[in-house]
Amino acid sequence: MRLNLNKIKITMQVLKETLHKEGLRYTKQRQEIWNELRSSDKHRDAEEILFTLRKRGLKISRATVYRTIDVLVKNNLIDKLDIGDGRARFEYNDKYLHHDHLICTSCDKIIEFNNNEIEELQNKIAKQHNFKLLYHSHQLFGICKDCK
Repeated sequence: MRLNLNKIKITMQVLKETLHKEGLRYTKQRQEIWNELRSSDKHRDAEEILFTLRKRGLKISRATVYRTIDVLVKNNLIDKLDIGDGRARFEYNDKYLHHDHLICTSCDKIIEFNNNEIEELQNKIAKQHNFKLLYHSHQLFGICKDCK
């Protein structure tokens, strides 16, 4: 329990510092957006996040949700996924749990996966080209088994 409380304090401080750097105030609403993104393993768009927060009784504006998400993406605290349907999806950026995505173009299902062979090959290719790899986003588009 103590470890979790320390982790919460650290991530709360990260949010406060990020908002301050971007010239935004720390508010309960922005904390709740951050909490919602960190606590879910789903890939949701801003409207789904807004709906979830309002359903829980939080009074929050659409502008606050979008502005906060933009700041979190800009500062690499969350990832933005473009799955080709015009609606960006967002997920918490856990720098220690890297994964890639399989995206169904029929139903928009997103399947997360990790493959060490792909990771090693990417690093090898970068090294061959004397390229320092900072990060990557690997998305594969196709049809899932349910839509075949």
